[in-house]
Amino acid sequence: MSNAFLPSPGLVVQGVSTPLRLSDFKLAAFDMDSTLINIECVDEIADAAGRKAEVAAITEAAMRGEITDYKDSLRRRVALLKGVTVAHMEDVYANRLQLNPGAAELMAALQTAGLKVLLVSGGFTFFTDRIKARLRMDFARSNVLEVVDGVLTGRMVDQTWGDICDGAEKRRTLLEVASLMGVSPAQCMAVGDGANDLPMMKACSDAGGLSVAYHAKPAVREQARVAINEGGLDRLLELFA
Repeated sequence: MSNAFLPSPGLVVQGVSTPLRLSDFKLAAFDMDSTLINIECVDEIADAAGRKAEVAAITEAAMRGEITDYKDSLRRRVALLKGVTVAHMEDVYANRLQLNPGAAELMAALQTAGLKVLLVSGGFTFFTDRIKARLRMDFARSNVLEVVDGVLTGRMVDQTWGDICDGAEKRRTLLEVASLMGVSPAQCMAVGDGANDLPMMKACSDAGGLSVAYHAKPAVREQARVAINEGGLDRLLELFA
């Protein structure tokens, strides 16, 4: 840790010379569930099917990195959502989903500084499209739940870029967007909380960019250059001059 920066409790910085300058960064990538928002959407959707405990257990194991095949774990969870209505998903969005503390403030600060913002999630477009619009983010990539007659089928729909947005796809998307913008991974930051966020976080930190763990699983905190363990997402701004 640089002697130039003495963080307050709950903010851990390693291998970063601080203070940083926001002007040195051009792209910020964010996970959604449990990072930008307070819930794991798949768990809350499962509640309508009476399968929340079962689905949440798989989610937790996947986020801790105990299930190495994220695609398989997501397919298993989505299969358990069969029969849930779109109306229930509307209820999850309206009554259970909240932005995490500091999310709007951090997003506004990044956008004011001229950064482009990417939402890249192992969750579902039903929610990511709304969060992208709500926070005025520039890009989004996530998974599509198959719906027939207003009811989930328990399957996902393949997209032009592939089948499921897992950790490898998160990394690929970040690097693709950076390339299209003409910027290097050193000018990128990635923020997440689970094992499937590590590939995109590592792509940034290995190049000299910023990897940020937000109230994350232990393995993610250990590998991130910055860990926000207390307080809101806007605590990241404490690192910048």
